[in-house]
Parts: sequence; structure tokens; C-alpha cells
Amino acid sequence: MAVLQKIRKRSGLLLLVIGFSLLAFVVGDFIQGGTFGRQSTNIGSVNGKDIAFESFRVKVANVEKNGQQGQQVSQIQAVNQVWDQETSLALLNEEFDKLGIRIGEKHIIDNFSKDPNIGQNKMFQDALGKFDLKKFKEYFKSNPGQEQYLIDREKDAEINSKYQIYATMVKAGMYTTNAEGKFKYELESNKVSFDYVSVLYSSVKDSDIKVTDEDYINYMKKHEKRYKSEGTREIEYVLIEDKPSIKDEEEVKTKINAFLTATDSTSFRTTPNVAEFIAANSDVPYDTVYKSKQDLPAEHADKLFATPTGELYGPYMNGKFYCISKVTGRKAGAKAKASHILISYEGTQVPNKKEKRTKEQAKAKAESLLAQALANPSSFFVLALTNSDDSSAQQGGDLGVFAPGQMVKPFNDFVFNNPVGKIGLVETDFGFHVINVTEKQDAIRLATLGQKIEPSQETTDKAYASATKFEMDANEKDFAVVAKAAKLTVNPAIKAKPMDESFGSVGNQRQIIKWAYTSDTKIGDVKRFEIVNVGHVIAKLSKINEKGLMSIDEAKPMIEGLIKNEKKAAKIIAKMKTGSLESIATANKTTVQQAIDTTLENPTVGAIGVEQKVVGAAFGLAPNKTSAPIEGNMGVFVVRTKSVTKAPKIAKYTDYVTKLKGNASQAAGRVITALKSDAKIEDNRLEFY
Repeated sequence: MAVLQKIRKRSGLLLLVIGFSLLAFVVGDFIQGGTFGRQSTNIGSVNGKDIAFESFRVKVANVEKNGQQGQQVSQIQAVNQVWDQETSLALLNEEFDKLGIRIGEKHIIDNFSKDPNIGQNKMFQDALGKFDLKKFKEYFKSNPGQEQYLIDREKDAEINSKYQIYATMVKAGMYTTNAEGKFKYELESNKVSFDYVSVLYSSVKDSDIKVTDEDYINYMKKHEKRYKSEGTREIEYVLIEDKPSIKDEEEVKTKINAFLTATDSTSFRTTPNVAEFIAANSDVPYDTVYKSKQDLPAEHADKLFATPTGELYGPYMNGKFYCISKVTGRKAGAKAKASHILISYEGTQVPNKKEKRTKEQAKAKAESLLAQALANPSSFFVLALTNSDDSSAQQGGDLGVFAPGQMVKPFNDFVFNNPVGKIGLVETDFGFHVINVTEKQDAIRLATLGQKIEPSQETTDKAYASATKFEMDANEKDFAVVAKAAKLTVNPAIKAKPMDESFGSVGNQRQIIKWAYTSDTKIGDVKRFEIVNVGHVIAKLSKINEKGLMSIDEAKPMIEGLIKNEKKAAKIIAKMKTGSLESIATANKTTVQQAIDTTLENPTVGAIGVEQKVVGAAFGLAPNKTSAPIEGNMGVFVVRTKSVTKAPKIAKYTDYVTKLKGNASQAAGRVITALKSDAKIEDNRLEFY
């Protein structure tokens, strides 16, 4: 009682202490991961102009919500997509301001009229079917709730209009001169013939060449732009899967087998109400759909299909489910396969028509093709390939297998009301179809009693205990040694960039990459991550590659061969003493070879391959002069020019100017990349996501 009395007396102090402790915990967490922990309220900046996080966040949410072309988008994918858009827009707007590009209402109207969602919307069209700005504005005046949509569309139209002007200016600035056309003509037409001696790099053993870390660093410094890195983290990991044990599998199998052998109300074989039985006992829902053999599990399809109606098949494994199936129905000709030749006409909604034709012309052509197909059914494939107006033409008109109701009604009725081999003609909203019914498939209906084999609580607890023990041991001992003792595999290190989310075999795991980039995480740190439906990843930060030049390990696969070739070239050149081509060939145990009528446009030297420097050197030599050793792509060459044939002069170089203009027309599309390479971009995404 005395103790209780003391506690009561001090309860106020105790509550105060607890309150302060909770406050410290909350504030600490807020400072670590909340607003106070962030260095900026902006997601980044472009050339000093900030990109506010709040507006960025809303755009990311919209991308996540709407997806991309029907595909689900993860948060990080949305973040990266919006970041690319925002940085590009910031750079473009900067260019627009520099150039003084302005737009007026005329540009906005023109942009709206070309937008299919606006310009082709009948609500915003006049009697002639043209975009009517007055109707467009009146709609939003009478629907004030849609005002934000109008504001957003006007912003988009303004940007698009400015960009069109900008792109036109860039394209206009990328003109091609007649002199460039002439140069292009000469590249293709000037010819050189020469003798040469080559000593290939492959003739020097790789084992004779030593490449040091200094060699890698010096090479990267020489070609700094090619080997820049935004920085990476290398993360090793061990995966402890939370998967069913043999005991878990046996328990599910025993349970399913009991439904098979039971003689009372728990018998699947004799139950009077299959649907209710499945609903009460199965992880696989009751299914009333008839399925053809190709829709069934491939390993069991033949046996399932051969099972009589009312009989059981199984038990059997289907993926992660242990199953027994009862055949509850069978239907002949439930699915069909057909080929067709579509002949459309003006007015039908068929893109990429092979030719323009009226409805009457289309009907006449279809009837002609029908007559040919009936006279020679084996010609149907070729007739479809050369005449059909839809994409199935490439498959000879083959539309694959389909069920009733999947095709438009006239087409559907013809196929399912006629036998295999029947060829006929029907009309739909797409045009006229010459149809060949090629196959009918029977189908069965299955009631499947199945239970998923999942890890039990006991198994899950064991996986958790193993993963926790591994994490504790690996924080004190060598990661690889602990893994070996636990009979686990250390997976190769994942090289993760700051905004990556993919993590090896376990898919998207942003949490692990985020941890690796947290300032508190040091090289050698180990942490366990619980992955839903997978198990536990125990990750170790094994290396930090700072921003700047690539690490040697990163660059090595790309440049080791190039550096070795440079060193091999030095060895080969040392043996190529001055003298005639023949004496050089003898000294290097090779022969003098010939290259005839080679051009700079196609600088191929014999069977060796493309050697621009070699052919260029040959063009620059006087006849019968021998070059110094030339370091080529595949080896070291010495050449002796025999003759240079200049291309004859022509009156116009129009064709060659046109060729070059094709490259210039793509210049606007390369602007963003060029602007980004010279911009000062601050990226704070890692602080927020």
C-alpha cells in the first residue's frame, strides 16, 4: 500500500516525464525525416530558378493517378517523369525569354483547334465543324467548376505555341549550304587505292599488357564528359525467403485430400451444391466460364479435357495452388478461329486504308475476292496479305481464337452459325469482310477446389528469427563469413543511383536505396528490410562512388580494351622501323595488302573493318609516299598511296543537300539534351522521396 501511495503522489511528475519523452520522440522523428530535416522547400532548381515542391508533388500525384498509356506508374517513376518535364520546361522558358518569343490569342486558338480533345469536340464547333472559341469560353463561363481545366489548357497551349515558334527558329537556323552538299558528294565519290601493312592488336597477348589504376584514371580524365557519374551506392544483400516449408505443403495437401476421400457433407465428390462448397472451402473462386484446352494449365490440359462431365481430376498443382477440379459442363464449338479480308471504304473508322474507295467499290472488290477464295480456298492467306485493310493482313487475315460476343454481331453470327471451312461475306461498320471459318474449339466448365500453399505462422516466425539473427551477426562480423555459416548466398552488389527503385531479384524496393543514401548510413552498415510476400532482405552498403568521374570498377568494362590497345599500339610501333612497306611487312611477319577504290564515306579496309584514320591518311599522302605508323581501330597500319581519283564535277548538288537536310531537321529534338548538358541543375529529389 505504501508503494501505491507513493506512485499516486508522484503520478503528476510521472505523466510529465512521459509527456516530455513522447514529445522528444515526435520532434526527433520530425527533425530527422520531416520538414526540419530537409535542407530545402524546393525539389530543385534550374539555372538558379527554383522548382517548388508543393506544385511538383501535385503533378506527381496526377501522373500516379492517371498512369501512362494505361500502365500503372510507381511513385518514383512518376517523380522522375515529372522531374524531366519540369527541368525541360524551365530550360525552354529561359530560352523563350532570351529570344523574346511572345504569343497572342491567335496562337492559343490555333493550338486549341489542333488539340483533338478540344478542336474536334462537337460542343466547341460551329455549324461548319470548325473550332469556335466563343462556344469554348461560354462553356467554361456556365461551368465555373471547370475553370481550372481552362487555365491548365491555356498554359499548355501557351507553352506548345512558343515551342512551335522556337522549333521553327532552330530548324531555320540549321540550313544546309551547297558547299556542304558538294563536300558530301566528294566523301561518297572520291576514291583512294593504297597498299598497306597491318599488325592487329590481337597479335599481342593481353597477358603481356599491364593496366594500372593510374592508367584508368588518366584515360577517364582525357575523356571526362564520357565517363561522368552522378554517383552510385553499391549494396550487397542476402535474401531470406518467407516461403512455405515442406510441412506447410503437406498440411494443405492433407486438407485437400480429405475433401476428396470424405464420405459425408465435406465430400467434394458428392456435394449437391458445388458453388456453395467452393465458396466455403476454396481459395480459387467458383467459375462459370467455359474454357477451351488452350486456356487450361498446359501440364494438365489433356487430362482435364478428357475427364467426363461430373467426374473429378486431381489433386494437382497449379502454380501455388493445390487443386481438385470437377467437370461441370461441356460445350461444343464454344470458341472459334477465323481469318478475314477486310475491305473498307471512305467513312469507316479504319486507319491506314490501302486505297480510297466508295462503299459500292468496296462491295464489288469484296465480292470479287470472295469468288477467288471460293474457287481456291488455299489462296486465302495471300489474298488477305495483299488486300486486307487491317493489321491482320500480315498474318494472312488470321484473327486467332475468340469467344462469342468478342466480335461485332454480323461477324460473330457468321462464324458461330457456320461450320469449319465455310467462306462467306458480311458487312459491318468497318466495311466488308470475306470470312473463312478455320477452327472450332470445344470447351469445358470446371469447378476447382484449390487452396494456396502459403507459409504458416511458424514458418514466418522462423524466417523472421533467422533474418534478425543474421542482421545482428553481420553488424559485428564479416558479411560474407556470416552468410557462408548460415548457408546463404550473398547476391552481387546492386549499383544504385539516387533516384533508382529497382533492386535486383526483389523488384522495386525504394526503401533500401533510400537507406543507402541516408547521411547516417556508412560503408559496412547492415540493415534488415521486410519485403511483403517475399521475405527479408539483409543489405550491406559495400561501396560509395561519389559524383564525378566513374569509379575504376564502373569504367573498367568499357575502357580496359581501349587502354590495352593503346599500350599494344606502342609495342607494335616500336617494331615498325622506318623503311619500305615490304621491309616493314617482313620484319612483322606479315604481307603487303591492297585496298582498292576506298571512300571516306565507307572507309572499310579489306576484311579488317572500318578504319577512318587509315583511309583519311591515305587520302592525304602523295602517290608512292609511305605513311608513319597509324593507330587504327583494330591495329597499327602503315600505308602507301597508289592513286587518288577525284570525283567528276557535277552541275548541281541538290540530292546531297537534301540528304544532309534530313539530319538538320531533327535538330529541334536534340535541343533539350544540349541545354541540360550546359545547365546548372540542383536536384533535391532525394530529400523528399
